[in-house]
Amino acid sequence: MSVEPLVLAIDDEAALLRLIKLELTGQGFRVLTAGTGAEGVKLEEEHRPDIVLLDLSMPDMDGFETMRQLRDRANIPIILLTAKGSDADKVRGLELGADDYLAKPFSPSEMTARVRAVIRRSAACGVDRIVQSGAVTVDLHRRTVTRDGNVVELTRTEWLLLQHLAANPGRLMLNTELLTKVWGPEYRGDLQYLRVWVSRLRRKLEDDPSHPQLILTFQGIGYMFAVPEADAAAPDAAETPAAPGS
Repeated sequence: MSVEPLVLAIDDEAALLRLIKLELTGQGFRVLTAGTGAEGVKLEEEHRPDIVLLDLSMPDMDGFETMRQLRDRANIPIILLTAKGSDADKVRGLELGADDYLAKPFSPSEMTARVRAVIRRSAACGVDRIVQSGAVTVDLHRRTVTRDGNVVELTRTEWLLLQHLAANPGRLMLNTELLTKVWGPEYRGDLQYLRVWVSRLRRKLEDDPSHPQLILTFQGIGYMFAVPEADAAAPDAAETPAAPGS
């Protein structure tokens, strides 16, 4: 039996949250609500919803910062709730990666239609996709990793690093890009820090960490999560790491 999609609604207006929950549960969705951005981030971490409805104007942590924190943890579809006429906010939100927006006040039926449409598009684009390379399988939505069918326990930092690599299979990720995404812009020049954490990941995921086949090194440039197509495109990448475990 299929499980209905789980929606997380984040807004500081209690009455609007009640309306959202009433409408969406009536349409067969499961719904969680949060009155602050911090609470929403915590609920997302605990329950891993399928989509987020996110108000941009909240007192403790605005929608832009909330969206950044949500996207740092998961590639989750987000619909922004904006004040009517706030075109600048809509544009900025879409540029930062929001999937859609609804201008307040909105009709419940339009909201439901937008939620269904974004979930369909996200499924078609593989937002909740599973990435497999050899014996390693990474579930980006459930944030689980298995190797030969066995669950691999990762620390939060190890997962964040692997998440950014596996979400871009076959793509060379620059050192500065990974450092900024995982640790913040103040770490963008700390290459040794990145090497240490890549080495830790390899010890948990690679058959032979000294000759990596999964996380490939491009000397002085960055790293790539290898998939069969990527292996064919870069046959020498795994053979030329900067140093064992680097």
